[in-house]
Amino acid sequence: MSQVQLVLDQFDILGEGVFWDVQTSSLFWLDVPMPSRLHRFHPETNKHEVWDMPVMICSMAMLDDGSGLLIAAHNGINLFRFETGQLSFLLSPEIGKPFNRCNDGATDCKGRFWFGTMQNNIAPNSDPIEIVGPSGSLYRLDPDLSLHPMDQNITISNTMCWSPDNRVLYFSDTITGWIFAYDFDADSGTISNKREFAQFDRGVPDGSTVDAEGYLWNARWGGSCVVRFAPDGSVDQVVEIPTELITSCTFGGAALTTLYITSAHYSLTEKQREAQPLAGGLFSVEPGMKGLPAARFASSPRTS
Repeated sequence: MSQVQLVLDQFDILGEGVFWDVQTSSLFWLDVPMPSRLHRFHPETNKHEVWDMPVMICSMAMLDDGSGLLIAAHNGINLFRFETGQLSFLLSPEIGKPFNRCNDGATDCKGRFWFGTMQNNIAPNSDPIEIVGPSGSLYRLDPDLSLHPMDQNITISNTMCWSPDNRVLYFSDTITGWIFAYDFDADSGTISNKREFAQFDRGVPDGSTVDAEGYLWNARWGGSCVVRFAPDGSVDQVVEIPTELITSCTFGGAALTTLYITSAHYSLTEKQREAQPLAGGLFSVEPGMKGLPAARFASSPRTS
């Protein structure tokens, strides 16, 4: 394995939602708190684009025609078009829970978008808000924009990824310290048999990705590392990152052999930030294995 490298000294407040789009050879990620930002980076040319967002954006998926992104945000599900740079509202999953927001999300092999909700814990000035209970749920959004609740009583939704054979969905309620596994039926989009899959004693689970060998890579919030878990949940290896709050990871590059890692400086004290000058940066490492391509959302919704 190569040494961890700083790709961009971005100083994101809360970098998140990173994924690689194979067709455009570009990396996307978010900076969640206001002023919320969308990043697109082309490693081959070092071109880095940033769009300011009118609401907190939390996770996303590329549309099937490549014209934009489906984005889960504070206000619900939105559509972003690259041509206009505009964010358009589509739907709210929880009209009766105005204190909730979306969090992590990803697209399955059939082009359905899975995302979780949680009580909003970020104030408009980026200060933390105490979470008082498990008000969140796990949802599946189908290409026809029909919404399906899949699980509930979740405090902090994170980690949405699938085994290479698409028979297991991995998901985490961060506050529990556990990454869970469900049996996944790709044809019907249903899940069953929720069970404890893996935990680790450094930090708590944040975003994850699965490599081509079926091992799960998990970013550890508060743990200064990314952990590779074997399919049986045992710890295979640990990648050390030079800052504490590690948020998400994905495989990218021409051969999907580069692991990109996002981080944050959200909630760090001034003294901690001085001690961790790279907090909020985008990192990479060559771990010696290959990732899986991210699926696109199997629709390109129109807005009036």
